[in-house]
Amino acid sequence: MPSKLVEGATAPDFALRSQTGENVRLNDFIDKKVVVLYFYPKDFTPGCTTEACTFRDSYEDFKDLGAQVIGISSDSVESHKKFAQKYNLPFQLLSDEDGEVRELYGAQKSGGLSTRSTFVIDKKGVIRMIFSSQLQARKHIEEALGIVKLLVQ
Repeated sequence: MPSKLVEGATAPDFALRSQTGENVRLNDFIDKKVVVLYFYPKDFTPGCTTEACTFRDSYEDFKDLGAQVIGISSDSVESHKKFAQKYNLPFQLLSDEDGEVRELYGAQKSGGLSTRSTFVIDKKGVIRMIFSSQLQARKHIEEALGIVKLLVQ
């Protein structure tokens, strides 16, 4: 099991619960959609709220290109539900309370703290972009949207 994935690698499958309580698997989207998978540290924090709201504000652009946006943090399903409702987030937030998926994707710092990392996964399940930046929350959306546009041409 890799501790850090690279562009060109196959994205590992996972199953996590969303803010609505449904189980979501990455493989549910393979052969159907480009997936923008973003890991963030914590619901309701300033940087994470900025990032989520920027994804929300660009959601129609991603949707029009046939991409699925999915956010993951270690917060509970209930926390995700409140976060999504408060900020009208139209995409799925998945609860990775034990940090297993975050670890699988290498989206953590030493000590198990979550990083802000975004992965763009093509329809074949191949990672086409990895972007990590704790402080440039909005840039995750710009970078992801640029790659999605290239993938659907």
